[in-house]
Amino acid sequence: MSGHSKWHNIQAKKSVTDAKRGKIFTKLAREIIVAAKEGGGDPTSNFRLRAALDKANAASMPKANIQKAIKRGTGEIEGASYDDVLYEGYGPGGTAVIIEGSTDNRNRTVAELKKIFTKNDGSMGEQGCVSWNFTKRGELQVTSEGKDLDELFMVAADAGAEDVIDEEEYFLVVTPPDKLHAVSEVVKENGYEIKSAELVYTPNSTVKVEGKDAEKVLKLQDALDDHDDVANVYSNFEMTEEEMERIANIPPMM
Repeated sequence: MSGHSKWHNIQAKKSVTDAKRGKIFTKLAREIIVAAKEGGGDPTSNFRLRAALDKANAASMPKANIQKAIKRGTGEIEGASYDDVLYEGYGPGGTAVIIEGSTDNRNRTVAELKKIFTKNDGSMGEQGCVSWNFTKRGELQVTSEGKDLDELFMVAADAGAEDVIDEEEYFLVVTPPDKLHAVSEVVKENGYEIKSAELVYTPNSTVKVEGKDAEKVLKLQDALDDHDDVANVYSNFEMTEEEMERIANIPPMM
């Protein structure tokens, strides 16, 4: 599991305040709006929308909010129009960062993200400055309880998957980007429960960080994650789970 994924898992285990839950719902709504705008409001024929709805349901997002977001995406009701954006930059300790998001005002988003990078010892870069060190791929998180890794590998590989990894808390099925939907369907048909299905950027090489650099890297991750226009943050940092747990338990500065 990549460093940023481990950090997200650690953060997810902490208690979620009402304010934080509201921000999560806002991000999920945008994801649904953009997915519906691009591929229509029918999740049976729009895999991106279906994946967004799965995430929304897993987060216990109210059904009324979900339906409203779909209708905004399809134009049935009025609202801000969001477009996908992708930004790249450099973080503390020589790390690389890719940001996926959506915005109704590109100039505002760029200005605000630049400020976040600068404040956290990083810098925004030009398109392509770090993406050469990342590979886009599909990832399925599959419930592992009572299931056999080798059996899942046989099922997933026959459908086009590249690998299946035991992440202890779940099985991670890795696919080429264009095989994510097909593999997902076959895995479900064979009785496996899929916790999430999404396209991600994974680093081809990593940078190990520790101590103060590790604290700065995770502070930047959190600041970017907290921005309303940011959907996903990917980085090539590498650090131990013990280091992440230590940082997660540092009291916030007043």
